[in-house]
Amino acid sequence: MARILIVDDKSLMRNTLKTILNKTEHVVVGEAETGLEAVQLYKELKPDLVTMDITMPEMSGIDAIKSIRQDFPEARVIMCSAMGQQKIIMEAIEAGAKDFIVKPFDDCRVMEALNRALK
Repeated sequence: MARILIVDDKSLMRNTLKTILNKTEHVVVGEAETGLEAVQLYKELKPDLVTMDITMPEMSGIDAIKSIRQDFPEARVIMCSAMGQQKIIMEAIEAGAKDFIVKPFDDCRVMEALNRALK
C-alpha cells in the first residue's frame, strides 16, 4: 500500500485520479493545487509517490520536482500533463520523474505507471 500525494491545479483532475486510486489498496494522503504547495506538503507528509501536473500557477511541476528531489533524492514522482510533447517529457524525466501520464487519464495506464514507479 502506497501513500500518494496528488498535485494538480484543476480539482476535476485531482478527483479523477482520486477515483482511480480509490479502486486500489493505495491511499491518497494529500492534495495540492500548486507546485509550491506540493513542495510544502511533501515535506510534511513524505508520501511514497506523487502525481504531479506540469502546468500550474506559482511553480511548475518540473520546478517542484527539482525542489523536492533536492531535499529528498529518493522521491518518486509521476508527471501528468495534457501535453504529450517529447521535449516536456524529457525535461520531466531529467528532473527526476519516474513516469509520465497523459490526460485524460486512462485507468490502466495510471495503474501501470504507479506500479512501475513503486517497484
